[in-house]
Amino acid sequence: MRLRLFMLLMFGASLYYPLAAPARETDDYADARQGLVDIIAADVRDTSLYLGREALDERVLAAIGTVPRHEFVPKQTRDRAYANRPLPIGHGQTISQPYIVAIMTDLLDLKPSDRVLEIGTGSGYQAAILATLVDDVYTIEIIEPLATSAREHLDRLGFGAVKTRVGDGYYGWEEHAPFDAIMVTAAASHVPPPLLKQLKPGGRMMIPVGSRFLTQQLLLISKDDHGEVSTRQILPVLFVPLTGQH
Repeated sequence: MRLRLFMLLMFGASLYYPLAAPARETDDYADARQGLVDIIAADVRDTSLYLGREALDERVLAAIGTVPRHEFVPKQTRDRAYANRPLPIGHGQTISQPYIVAIMTDLLDLKPSDRVLEIGTGSGYQAAILATLVDDVYTIEIIEPLATSAREHLDRLGFGAVKTRVGDGYYGWEEHAPFDAIMVTAAASHVPPPLLKQLKPGGRMMIPVGSRFLTQQLLLISKDDHGEVSTRQILPVLFVPLTGQH
C-alpha cells in the first residue's frame, strides 16, 4: 500500500476509494464524511515515514468529519464529494484531495489563537477547515469568480469570520502580517520571499514547490524564534500552478 500511495502522489493520480452511493439526507453525508476520515487515518499510517507521525491531530480529523465538502463542489460532482480525490471546481482549478488537505493542515501544528494565511482560496473548503481550528483565517484568491463563489459558500455555511481577498497571493497580505502559519495551495517555482517575510518567528508554512511538468515537493518550512528558516520535504505531489505576475 505504501508504494502504491507514493506512486499515486508522485504522478498526481487521484486516490479513489468507492464509497456508498451518495445519500440524499444530511445523516448519509455525515456517514460518508466519517468514512472519508477513516480512509485518511489509514493513509496517514501508510505514509507515516514521510509525515513523521502515525496519526493526525484529532481536531483535524474532526474538522474533516464536520465540514460539508459536498457544499464546496459543483452539483454535478457531489456524488464524488467524499471520495479521497481532487475534483474540478472550474477555471482550471481543483479542490484538493482530502488526504492532502488533512496532512497540510495537521503539519502546521495550529493553535486556536493562531492567525493563518491561505494562498489559493479555490472553493473555500480548506479555509473552512482552518476556520474550525483557529480564530483568525485570511485567504487570497486570484480568480475573481472563484473568490466570489467561495465567499458565498463560507457565509452560507457559517464561516463568515473568514477574511477573503481577490489578489495575487505571491505577495501575501502584508496589512495583517505577521502570520503564525501560512498554507499555499498551488505550486510555486520557489518559495515567495514576501510570504517568508510575513511568517512570524516560530511559525510554519506548507507549500508545494516545483513546475507543472516535473515532480513537485510538498515542503514544510519552519522559522525559528531567531528568524532562521529550515525546510523539510514531505511528499511528492501535483498541484495546479500558482498564477500571477511574478
